[in-house]
Amino acid sequence: MQARKIKDRLYWMGSVDWDSRLFDSLIPLPDGTSYNAYLIQGSEKTVLLDTVDPPMAKELMAQLEGIPMVDYVVSQHAEQDHAGTILQVLEKYPGAKLISTPKAKGMLIDHLQIPEEFFITVEDGETLSLGDKTLQFIHTPWVHWPETMVTYLEEDKILFSCDFFGSHIATTDLFVTDEGRVYEAAKRYYAEIMMPFRSVIKKNLEKLAPYDIEMIAPGHGQLYSHPAMIIDAYRDWTLGAPRNTVVLPHVSMHASTQRMVDHLIGALVDKGVRVEPFNLAVTDIGKLAMALVDAATIVVGTPTVLAGPHPYAAYAAFLANALKPRTKFLSIVGSYGWGGKTVETLAGMIPNLKVEVLDPVLCKGLPSEEAFKALDALAAAIAQKHKENGFT
Repeated sequence: MQARKIKDRLYWMGSVDWDSRLFDSLIPLPDGTSYNAYLIQGSEKTVLLDTVDPPMAKELMAQLEGIPMVDYVVSQHAEQDHAGTILQVLEKYPGAKLISTPKAKGMLIDHLQIPEEFFITVEDGETLSLGDKTLQFIHTPWVHWPETMVTYLEEDKILFSCDFFGSHIATTDLFVTDEGRVYEAAKRYYAEIMMPFRSVIKKNLEKLAPYDIEMIAPGHGQLYSHPAMIIDAYRDWTLGAPRNTVVLPHVSMHASTQRMVDHLIGALVDKGVRVEPFNLAVTDIGKLAMALVDAATIVVGTPTVLAGPHPYAAYAAFLANALKPRTKFLSIVGSYGWGGKTVETLAGMIPNLKVEVLDPVLCKGLPSEEAFKALDALAAAIAQKHKENGFT
């Protein structure tokens, strides 16, 4: 794809990756993604903001063929999908300087072996004049690595946000045209990489509040010409309360646990609680992560395998512990054949979750009437907890 004009002397560059379905060998990409770089031409100096993932380098370098000079390359984030082509750009423009935060400098040297002589480091709030355009560099640590920053183009009131406010979508639309689709993709993106740093992201949102932002240009996904949509979403995800929702990741081997899960779903619905079940044998882990953003309660459904939880259930617990959602309550349901330590094992896997553990329901073999009554009691307890906390 060719470079695309955003405004006068401001261009989108990069690549739309239609075919990728897995990011970092971990994150599902149902809609592909894009790698966004931006060219800003001031009256005196020209800047390239970020680059692209190395497999996409050929496309970016073709877009730069007609650009006689780049004075600065700005690296907002040292991860390879944004910084991986910096060396090729510096080889094309040997007089260019590489701008980064002090922490990013060391990481770029370590990860990409960029020679130290190329670097200029900038402090938080420092500005750079391009003549008739001014860039301000705003440090935003832990969005989502420790060295990250965003860049504000003062005259045009544009925030170049790198991973902040991003979404994984491959599309020919330069700007957001379908807010519903982008909201879901951005929520998935937030859940998968931003949610573990929710408390720091709150501070970074506050830091950006004084800026008059008329457009957000992220490192992945479409540009926001109405930035309130994504800023308000981030405020809700980081500052708001969880919802009246139970996320129920589960797996079953011989239908016993599945019967318990089905009964619990019905009991919760009867109590007015929304349920999002995920069969871990077939689920999209990104969908599970996205559901965790709003979950007031997590209930893990698992059979006992070799005296412990099923590996899929253990993975779900590990994922929840890593993502650190704002969940308040947790429980476990499942069956066993002869014994084991399923509850103890799962409870030990979630030290990052500040939750109240509700009484688990485990049964030997197929669930009996006594087990179903215990599930009804668990549903009632969850509904009452949600009501007491005002979760809607």
